[in-house]
Amino acid sequence: MAEIKVPELAESISEGTIAKWLKNIGDHVEKGEYLVELETDKVNIEIISDFSGIIAEQKASEGDIVTVGETIAIIDESGEGPVPAPESEQAEPITDTTKLERKVAQQEKGTNQSADSSNQRPIASPAARRLAREKGVNLNEIPTIDPLGRIRKQDVTSYQQESNNNLKSAPKKEFEPTKREESKPIIYERMSRRRQTIAKRLVEVQQTAAMLTTFNEIDLTAVMDLRKRRKDKFFEEHDVRLGFMSFFTKASVAALKKFPYLNAEIQGDQLLIKKFYDIGIAVAAEDGLVVPVVRDADRKSFAEIEQDIMELADKAKTNKLALKDLHGGTFTITNGGVFGSLLSTPILNGPQVGILGMHKIQLRPVAIDKDRMENRPMMYVALSYDHRIVDGKEAVSFLSKIKELLEDPENLLLEG
Repeated sequence: MAEIKVPELAESISEGTIAKWLKNIGDHVEKGEYLVELETDKVNIEIISDFSGIIAEQKASEGDIVTVGETIAIIDESGEGPVPAPESEQAEPITDTTKLERKVAQQEKGTNQSADSSNQRPIASPAARRLAREKGVNLNEIPTIDPLGRIRKQDVTSYQQESNNNLKSAPKKEFEPTKREESKPIIYERMSRRRQTIAKRLVEVQQTAAMLTTFNEIDLTAVMDLRKRRKDKFFEEHDVRLGFMSFFTKASVAALKKFPYLNAEIQGDQLLIKKFYDIGIAVAAEDGLVVPVVRDADRKSFAEIEQDIMELADKAKTNKLALKDLHGGTFTITNGGVFGSLLSTPILNGPQVGILGMHKIQLRPVAIDKDRMENRPMMYVALSYDHRIVDGKEAVSFLSKIKELLEDPENLLLEG
């Protein structure tokens, strides 16, 4: 028998959630073949089998949290597979939810008769039972939103955390829908691991950073004229379209060089000022926002930046991002304008201390001088920053520098 263990994932990732088993018990698997999909805080990873044989056992169910080095499956290299149970003990086909509930309840009741005289035992995954025993938690007290009432490992963890917070409330009771909930159509949907991580980190940033936002507006007439004149030739030469993100990336790099505290982070009582420029580009993926990183943006041309952004966006949409695509980053740019946002306050992507928010380009009347008004393509921009190390003057000056460079984009060739 050979054990399949969770491999080393990344320096900052020690656990993941079983998203989907790609092979089932009794299936034959070849060495190097994908076995299970693991959902981590950042990306989904497909774990391969290091052995050939028959899957004899799955030690974790879909939805269970597993740690690096933990055994999640047993492979029978002899190829014989698990020994079939006697015909009388084989599971009957399960055709609908009602039968599944009855079958699971009967199995749980049967295995518990010798240990519990009441013959009542909550339905829980093996990982959840193991964790509950370790924590000394009564499974009967743990609420769950699973439609079949099954308790997962994360339910035990959440219950334990709530208990440790010593909330001043009544003792925990199993969830019981109220009359209002019973009479109204509702759907309970478990948050994905990535969405839970996003939620946790955004709250942490707001609780730990002195976040403040400053705003400005940019006249993009010159940039749009330049793109109009150069876009066809640019595409012919580089096989990539000239977008706005390369201009904003170049402008951000130039501004970060003049205001280095916005390219830093806090580590204890020290400032870590980075002399490299790895710019994160926020991308809205199906499972939540991800921030892949354009490496060494200061050393790349407009075409190279556009190529990197296009490739990273495609990977995000097809769930092909690797951990190396997301690791690090010194400053972030997010573009809510593609969804029609006119103005917003972006939240920091910790531990970074600055994030630039782009918005919708909209024609607005602009005073050219005392006598003339013109309709110009204007964009509101926002800079959220950590006021612990970035002063207001520095933040406002940074955003003014962005405005200056984009309103005269030829300056990007000199300062970008």
